[in-house]
Amino acid sequence: MTIRTRFAPSPTGALHSGVVRTALFAWLLARKNNGQFLLRIEDTDQKREVEGGTENIKESLRWLGLTWDEGPDVGGPYGPYVQSERLNIYKKYAQELIDKGLAYADPYSPEELQALREKAQAEKQPFLYREHRPENPPVWDGTQALRIKLEPKAWTWHDAVMGDVTMGPEMIDDYIIVKSDGFPTYNFCHIIDDHLMGITHVMRAQEFISSVPKFLATHEVLGWESPINAIMPQVMDETGKRKLSKRAGAKPILAYRDLGYLPSAMLNFLATIGWNDGTEQEIYTVEELIEKFDLSRVQKSGGIFDEQRLAYLNGVHIRKLSLDELFEKVADFWPEQASGATDDYKKQVLALVHERLKFFAELPDLTRFFFAEPTITDETFAGNKQLKKLSTDERQAMLASVRETLADSDFSEADLEARLRALVEKLGAKPGVLFGLIRATITGSNVAPGLFETMRVLGKDTVLKRIQ
Repeated sequence: MTIRTRFAPSPTGALHSGVVRTALFAWLLARKNNGQFLLRIEDTDQKREVEGGTENIKESLRWLGLTWDEGPDVGGPYGPYVQSERLNIYKKYAQELIDKGLAYADPYSPEELQALREKAQAEKQPFLYREHRPENPPVWDGTQALRIKLEPKAWTWHDAVMGDVTMGPEMIDDYIIVKSDGFPTYNFCHIIDDHLMGITHVMRAQEFISSVPKFLATHEVLGWESPINAIMPQVMDETGKRKLSKRAGAKPILAYRDLGYLPSAMLNFLATIGWNDGTEQEIYTVEELIEKFDLSRVQKSGGIFDEQRLAYLNGVHIRKLSLDELFEKVADFWPEQASGATDDYKKQVLALVHERLKFFAELPDLTRFFFAEPTITDETFAGNKQLKKLSTDERQAMLASVRETLADSDFSEADLEARLRALVEKLGAKPGVLFGLIRATITGSNVAPGLFETMRVLGKDTVLKRIQ
């Protein structure tokens, strides 16, 4: 069997990480097995469609490198791959069901349906439309909702992640397959598309598990075999109590691109929410993810979206870049004060923060003092417990000694370290106090790259001027 998977989002807003994780697993399964990965835009719910939603989907996948073999902008033998362009196909299958007596026009008004629901609620019974099927439904003219006729029965199926699942006949009802606006529903048209496009594996979010019997019953009515179902564990927010969602404040995936996260790190992070290869490995290249991915290793329980872990993984992936690669990627993240600096100088600065950088948007705060005079106030020193104890006179006296010591230094790291360690001995000071004082004075911060490397890059004139 040639494995064919798909990602079929609706353009109802920016893609967030929980949704993209499903796309990633589908992509990995296809790539692992030399199959095909399709992108299909499910835009039949026209009221919820957001302008630019389709472009956001494509841009998000392209940033991550989740290329599709068939779909919008690529084409393929089963197009079009946008559902609003496939309405005649859905209408054809709807008419076939009508002709076989397996679909019928819904004659009830919204008010009549609501009354039936309220009656069931008052009787403490679930509302099932099939219990109110009209005996002589009107001829469907496209202006009424069209419902499929499904006979209730229990369903048992094997899910590639959840294992064997059984649900009772109460999960089966006559659902709407074409709305009164002429557009098909998701429940109907995705089944037709998956069949016609030869999809072998359908990965769904966990909230769809209760709908699977309805999907299986629809396949049976249409005379088709169902693809293999794989329910994805939920991606939970950082509390572990709520599903990650736009409503719960999930960031659009492209927001991480704009903060300077690497696609490789994001894929590494998303893949390991709810999946592992049975080892202690934590850092993966994309090639390793493809090689090791297996649906049987996807866990049943949800995983937590931990931004701190994402930042950590991104830092690891950043450190794997060469300095030249990193320099190219951070081109748009430098502080504005760096605009006049040479590439050589910026590379020296970048080399100092390479190990500490967790995402590119940190670069301005980490490096601004290399390009502009820092603002020094009493608060600068108050942030360091040891420096806080020094009086202004004590600070000035120590800095005067530092300036005198460095006056004839060649400002190599070795010479700076030798001179300043000797000065620690001469003054009887603690290294942390003297070095912390110099750091705060020349950078305006108590946290900065290695002191001697920082002084070398800043240069003798700048350091002595700031100390003065």
